[in-house]
Amino acid sequence: MSSAAPDRRSIIADALRKIDDLTERLEIAEQGETEPIAVVGMGCRFPGGVNNPDEYWQLLHEGRSGIVRVPENRWDADEFYSAEQPVPGTICTREGGFLSSWQPDEFDAEFFGISPREAIGMDPQQRLLMEVTWEALENAGITAAQIRGSQTGVFVGLTTTDYIALGYERKGGPEDVNPYITFGNASNFAAGRLSYFLGAQGPAVVVDTACSSSLVTIHLACASLRRRESDQALAAGVNLILTPQNSIATSRWGMLAPDGQCKTFDAAADGYVRSEGAGVVVLKRLYDDRIASRLAAGTVITLQDRDRRLQREV
Repeated sequence: MSSAAPDRRSIIADALRKIDDLTERLEIAEQGETEPIAVVGMGCRFPGGVNNPDEYWQLLHEGRSGIVRVPENRWDADEFYSAEQPVPGTICTREGGFLSSWQPDEFDAEFFGISPREAIGMDPQQRLLMEVTWEALENAGITAAQIRGSQTGVFVGLTTTDYIALGYERKGGPEDVNPYITFGNASNFAAGRLSYFLGAQGPAVVVDTACSSSLVTIHLACASLRRRESDQALAAGVNLILTPQNSIATSRWGMLAPDGQCKTFDAAADGYVRSEGAGVVVLKRLYDDRIASRLAAGTVITLQDRDRRLQREV
């Protein structure tokens, strides 16, 4: 009897230690689901001549609009315009949110280690994404050496693929197929190319959920940080309007505002305005970096059907 007693005590003590350990792990897991995420850097190119977050804030502060007439280097706005809708092959507006301070041929391919031939075939959305991402990292004070080899996740929202249509319009037969155009315009390359250039070792994901793509990248980036898949994350969205086809389609469906102005939450709302640009945020777990100035405490995914919109806050 006396020899068995210590064994029971040892078993009970061991069980209590395991319970304490499991309790601690459970608390960490539960806290991780709502762990605050800090925004430590930002970069952007938006309509209205916006080249950085400070200029974007100034645009909002002054109440200016970035809506302009369709640039001549995109398409002839008058040729495709028709006030009568729906008319096949036409667009109900001559306006849109176009970038006025950045052109695709301004891309610094040499800086990113990309040959001129590859850069020409590469989707300009990916060119713009790389430039704005680099600016976001500079804004965050993160150097190339710091990010190389790190567990950095890259999450990119990208929907349209206008440039590949333009690329093959200029080509002849099958023998003229260019791999730089084919793969340089594949949406999946956007995140992978960026991760490869930066030397990042975290997840690399491209998301297409239409207008909510950028929102979903932030949600996924926050989830990746909380699950410890990533130690820091880049959440981005990019869009360029290079051809009239999508505008023709949305106009024919009655989705575009004829006057080129969004009227959100207004009884006079009669459509949306197609726009372009790029935005990148650099995210970290708040308690890892001890940064409390800019906080992304929660994210929302929007689910839509014919009759209602459901939102789930996480």
